Amino acid sequence: MQGEQSKGKKKRHVICMTSDFFYPNTGGVEEHIFNLSQCLIKRGHKVIVVTHSYGKRVGIRYLTAGLKVYYLPITVMYNQCALPTMICNIPLVRYVLIRECVEIVHAHSAFSVMGHEICIIGKLMGLKTVFTDHSLFGFADMSAVLTNKFLQICLSDCDHCICVSHTGKENTVLRAKVKAHKVSVIPNAVDAYSFTPDPSKRDPNVVTIVIVSRLVYRKGVDLMAAVIADMCPRYPNLRFIVGGDGPKMWLLQEIREKGFQHCVALLGSLPHSEVRDVLVKGDIFLNTSLTEAYCMAIVEAASCGLKVVSTKVGGIPEVLPENMIYLTEPNVSSLVAGIENAMKDLKEGKILCPYECNRKVRKMYNWLDISRRTEIVYDKISLNKNKTLGLQLRSYLSSGVWPFLLVISLMYLLLQLTERIHKRKHIDIARDLKL
Repeated sequence: MQGEQSKGKKKRHVICMTSDFFYPNTGGVEEHIFNLSQCLIKRGHKVIVVTHSYGKRVGIRYLTAGLKVYYLPITVMYNQCALPTMICNIPLVRYVLIRECVEIVHAHSAFSVMGHEICIIGKLMGLKTVFTDHSLFGFADMSAVLTNKFLQICLSDCDHCICVSHTGKENTVLRAKVKAHKVSVIPNAVDAYSFTPDPSKRDPNVVTIVIVSRLVYRKGVDLMAAVIADMCPRYPNLRFIVGGDGPKMWLLQEIREKGFQHCVALLGSLPHSEVRDVLVKGDIFLNTSLTEAYCMAIVEAASCGLKVVSTKVGGIPEVLPENMIYLTEPNVSSLVAGIENAMKDLKEGKILCPYECNRKVRKMYNWLDISRRTEIVYDKISLNKNKTLGLQLRSYLSSGVWPFLLVISLMYLLLQLTERIHKRKHIDIARDLKL
């Protein structure tokens, strides 16, 4: 009888979500961390978030549902990422992990220096570690080679990895040399109750194409500009609404100044709370990404009832069923043909009802299901036995970068020195007194 009760009782985990990317910064990784944390809290777990400072936002803040966020006083080096010192932040990170009684460190994004650094520190402290990869990388250019090798080193001793698509899993297994059985596929999700359709906001006299994206090379802004320049002269009733900002904004501004001011609206950077209000004005959503592990934007657009036209790159073909998306090759002629097919189906009424699209997305992707699947990963790795320092060093040696063993050894020695100076029991007292 007692065995059955203990078997049915759900284990409560204390989780530290960590990444360089979090609120007030906006993006897919930030939304993923926030929503996953909220659902895990609802399921009875304790969750904290550790990130670096954002301007004057330093110290501890509390968000919805009591989500505790540590904005550590760590300087940003480039593109919202901290400097990869590996050793300078050890005392501070150790203090936070002990103070909050963390059991599992969950890092997000291959670009996040803080995520990898705190994962390694947590592993040396005997904690369990999970890493979620949100991106795809190539194998040829120098930046990809360096990133892949760094990722391979950092994931050498990670307990488990999560990828957001099956294509992403294959990519991570190949470039980071992670064993396939240690990688799970858990997709992103969308709050379909927030991204609801509203056909009354559409203009019936024109066909409106909405684009919401960061205007960077990876998002195919060059293709986007070429498609706009090709279609606007041929279709007078076509309108483009572009939300987002980035270094490639000048390209769209140039296109707009060539006599297309009446049919191209550039909204600039949008808060995530305003994205739905822009999406519901459109009939078609256009995504021109050149690489994508999982595109959150097309799911949000489909939830709002838009017909999606997208390049079939990375994990995008896995995301939506065929009757909700037009997949094209990443070139101008194919994208134009996809948009024309979508316009033809709109005219003939061969499309799903917007509210039916919302119901489908609600069933396919919801955060409670994602949190339940992530919880299974936490339960699984909590049974893993801790490795000795020698076995951990052997894991890092498998990456082939033997000088990194000196870095790990130095980190371990600094942790031992910090333990001598600031003993663990003193931190527990400070936590109990809420200091």
